[in-house]
Amino acid sequence: MDVLANLMLGFETAATPLNLAYCLAGVFLGTLIGVLPGLGPVATIAMLLPATFGLPPVTALIMLAGIYYGAQYGGSTTAILINVPGESSSLVTALDGYAMARQGRAGVALATAAIGSFIAGSIATFVIAFAAPPLADVALRFGPPEYFSLMVLGLVASVVLAHGSLLKALGMIVFGLLLGLVGTDANSAIRRFTFDIPELADGLGFVPVAMGMFGLGEIIKNLESEEGRQILSNRVQNLMPSRADWQRMIGPILRGTALGSVLGILPGGGAILSSFAAYSVEKRLSKTPSEFGKGAIEGVAGPESANNAGAQTSFIPMLTLGIPSNPVMALMIGALIIHGVQPGPAVMTQQPSLFWGLIASMWIGNFFLIILNLPLVGMWAKMLSIPYHLLYPGILVFCAIGVFSLNNAPFDVYVMVAFGVLGYGFGKLRCELAPMLLGFILGPMMEENLRRALTLSRGDPTVFLSRPVSALMLALALLALAAVLLPAFRKTRETAFQED
Repeated sequence: MDVLANLMLGFETAATPLNLAYCLAGVFLGTLIGVLPGLGPVATIAMLLPATFGLPPVTALIMLAGIYYGAQYGGSTTAILINVPGESSSLVTALDGYAMARQGRAGVALATAAIGSFIAGSIATFVIAFAAPPLADVALRFGPPEYFSLMVLGLVASVVLAHGSLLKALGMIVFGLLLGLVGTDANSAIRRFTFDIPELADGLGFVPVAMGMFGLGEIIKNLESEEGRQILSNRVQNLMPSRADWQRMIGPILRGTALGSVLGILPGGGAILSSFAAYSVEKRLSKTPSEFGKGAIEGVAGPESANNAGAQTSFIPMLTLGIPSNPVMALMIGALIIHGVQPGPAVMTQQPSLFWGLIASMWIGNFFLIILNLPLVGMWAKMLSIPYHLLYPGILVFCAIGVFSLNNAPFDVYVMVAFGVLGYGFGKLRCELAPMLLGFILGPMMEENLRRALTLSRGDPTVFLSRPVSALMLALALLALAAVLLPAFRKTRETAFQED
């Protein structure tokens, strides 16, 4: 009954005209950036963070969340129509979605993706509503040792689930942790890693770093590799699946939703891991696996449901523990901090309208998305013909204005440009940026909890092992790190990254 009462509070919060307008704006922008290859939710949310400063915290989070799960919808449009995933989580959708489009079934493929995403998003929101409160109650009993160990586990998990070189992933985490140490030490008031630059006394700004790494870095990368896009079909017809299509897609939708709901909670998991896992499951369960890759509707329904469910359940650790499970959730934590809200389990008790308003807005957002995706599919198809070199000047100007408006300081713009070049360089070196951003966000919190734990234990480091929950999480982190060091596992990671 408490959950139902809290959901009523959430709908009262989310259904205000202001929140409804920003929810619609968020899912519309999310669909748009999902449709346009090269623009992702990470870069877009990083760019829009300054624009949310004048909004109430719940309104800002509703819009940013809508951008994230809206992008999962939009990414399937490009994957189906031009065989170019607008989102990395839509990579699997392109295998069978584009094949269906070549067979004249683009409308059915797009409808399958939209329906599967709507059902998965709605069910995943129920999962958040019922799973988050018990997890938050457990987290309220955590002390500094447990929080420190949980953050260590989260960082190790992000390395395990990343692609490519293990050494590079670890290096990016360490680099992120070091960036988080820049500024004035809260205990000794001594400046660290500032190089006598006064503007660094308060540390590196989250928005300039994120916007540079994911915004400017992506722009440079996309300009370098811009290619002409040939749209398979500008006119999409026959959107309604047949009865036979419904019979084939309902099972994959439900299985993909269940799989994505579980995998989305894992650090480093989310939409991408969920979509790949769902495709593998459907191919194994299929009586005709040879059809996969040639236009099997199950190959669209399963992954699209999984990536939307995974995108939404990734909010659970962010909302209840204050731990980001992927780069988008790291940005959401940054948005909370910017708006003066301390991430963690106390959000549910201290600001219930924010917590439950965000959850209720996901149902409303999913309803908006089903309306936007099916009737307006012709408009989304036309958007694909816009050359990227006509888009990037406006994006650059928007980034510069947004960063400058933070503190009215040109230095923030210089930081953004520097990290943009750095992000592009890391891309060339095939270093993933996600572990770096997680390290940057979690670094200060890890240091704070480490110091608190050692202060309470009078400098005894065994406090992390003497407390059962803390010891369990450290053991899991050690096991995960040991597993990823196995030669067979390392070879699989690096081979998958080379194929990407």
